[in-house]
Amino acid sequence: MTPFPILYEDDLLVAINKPAGILVHRTGISEDKVFVLQLLRDQLGGARIFTTHRLDRGTSGVLVFAKTQEAARFLGEQFMGKTVEKRYWVMVRGWVLEPGTIDYALADKETGKGHLDAVTHYTPLGRSEIEAPIGLRYKTARFSLVEARPETGRRHQIRKHFAHINHPVIGDVRHGDVKQNKYFRDVFNSKRMMLHSASIQFEHPATKEMHTIEAPIGEDFLLGLKLANLDNIRL
Repeated sequence: MTPFPILYEDDLLVAINKPAGILVHRTGISEDKVFVLQLLRDQLGGARIFTTHRLDRGTSGVLVFAKTQEAARFLGEQFMGKTVEKRYWVMVRGWVLEPGTIDYALADKETGKGHLDAVTHYTPLGRSEIEAPIGLRYKTARFSLVEARPETGRRHQIRKHFAHINHPVIGDVRHGDVKQNKYFRDVFNSKRMMLHSASIQFEHPATKEMHTIEAPIGEDFLLGLKLANLDNIRL
């Protein structure tokens, strides 16, 4: 496999631009044999690294690992304290016309804790309409590119939240629009989920200063934007 693009590295941290289609680490419900954690360890010559957060299999973008347990704990406390600022690029079905906030509790089946608070702020970046009779009800299809800023970090939060407001993420197999996904897959030959972790800002464990890491979109995400006529938006 191609080495991961390193976005940032020092004595305590290493951040990569995770590609879509690979899990961060082993889980009890997956049969995957390859994971980001083990591949990055090999790429760094066998160095010990620790997860500080995670991205879904289908999500690309900034992923930060710690090189010591102390650094991992320091970042983990920031994630728990909701002081880490995260920005995502999301392509969704339909037109999102105004900024807004989705405050909708989500069930956490992994921990069995029931519904937990979940908040996502969003801002529309652009919208489009293309000649594509998806679903056969209309001759055209509408899309929006949105910046999402999750305040909490629940599993599948952005995906579930945009589905909740009837703007599902394009390519999201579990929570998305079946007809949209099938059209992109069968007609456009585009199989990826259109969700990208664009940047993350946190307090550095050594300097205690705010540190920002950004990840450019990949060719597969750019293809999805081109298909929806959204590639003219400056990111």
